[in-house]
Amino acid sequence: METTMTSQTMNPFDRVLDKLCLTPAGLIGLVLLLLLPIIPPFNQEYMLRWLIYCGFIGAMSVGFDLTAGFINIVNFGYMAVAGVGGYTSALLVVNLGFSPWIAMAAGAVSSAALGLVIGMISLRLRGIFAACLSWFFGLALMGLAIKLVWLTRGPLGLRVPRLFATESNVPFYFLMIILLFAIYLICKWMVRSKMGLAFQAIGQNMDAARTSGINPVYYRVFNFTVSCAIAGVLGGFYAHFYGILTPDMMHTSKTVEVLAVAYIGGRGSLWGGAFVAFPFIFLMEIIRSTLSHLPGLNLVIYALVLILVMIYYPGGFSYFYDTHIRTTKNKALQYFLNGRKE
Repeated sequence: METTMTSQTMNPFDRVLDKLCLTPAGLIGLVLLLLLPIIPPFNQEYMLRWLIYCGFIGAMSVGFDLTAGFINIVNFGYMAVAGVGGYTSALLVVNLGFSPWIAMAAGAVSSAALGLVIGMISLRLRGIFAACLSWFFGLALMGLAIKLVWLTRGPLGLRVPRLFATESNVPFYFLMIILLFAIYLICKWMVRSKMGLAFQAIGQNMDAARTSGINPVYYRVFNFTVSCAIAGVLGGFYAHFYGILTPDMMHTSKTVEVLAVAYIGGRGSLWGGAFVAFPFIFLMEIIRSTLSHLPGLNLVIYALVLILVMIYYPGGFSYFYDTHIRTTKNKALQYFLNGRKE
């Protein structure tokens, strides 16, 4: 969560928080996430596994929101792009003996290259047409992963060495939190710069942005490339955490999961999706495991929650926080300070 005070009114602590794009509430949330592995019942291995998936979807939603929330393009093939990064990383480790860490970086590069291509092809498209193009790319990539059995093992799945030689999920959890926070910081620093203003101008009105001297080609392609690079490194993490990679990871329903978290959290906020992912995805995992005889129920719930959010709070949780929680907190603080003065 980003602070709003000016540098002149900040004390050193507030200045550090501002550099980290956090508020005191955001810092408390981050500390709480770091403490979860020692708090029952979250210290159990299967609970940590769920929390890692929550962090993964939260981090994916930040990268997704960089495109959807700022240049106004919904990338429906986003999980397929992550799959490209995952398969690149997995194949480099399995077939060529690369270090998983180097392979994850290579996965980010491969997904970034794919994002560059999609960004260039979609330059003439806007709105739903650009979204459909990304969806078609996603379907094609998933189809390739299924058909190239000699390379990917198709639906049987590709066995991948795990990042850490331990059965414990604790190191994976902390790595996921580091990745989530690093991705949030990178995206937040970008959107707080002049580049972020260019992104927003392009997202609101590309023709007006071009008239004002902004180069939409450069900024759209750059945004798409960075967003896809984020998906790529997370895809590599996914592969080396679960130890097996199948084309199902690239399914559109997985992108819908990321989209739902980003929109419920608040499109264009970045932090909203990262925050919402933990309670929301955790709840969905509980529902999925307890009602496994009703496949697809989680997608129905996503749809219903999205409909309610779009009707009552189009700005998502971040808007709710800004208009209600933060306002109430500030009023209470002001009342307390006035009472002390009297």
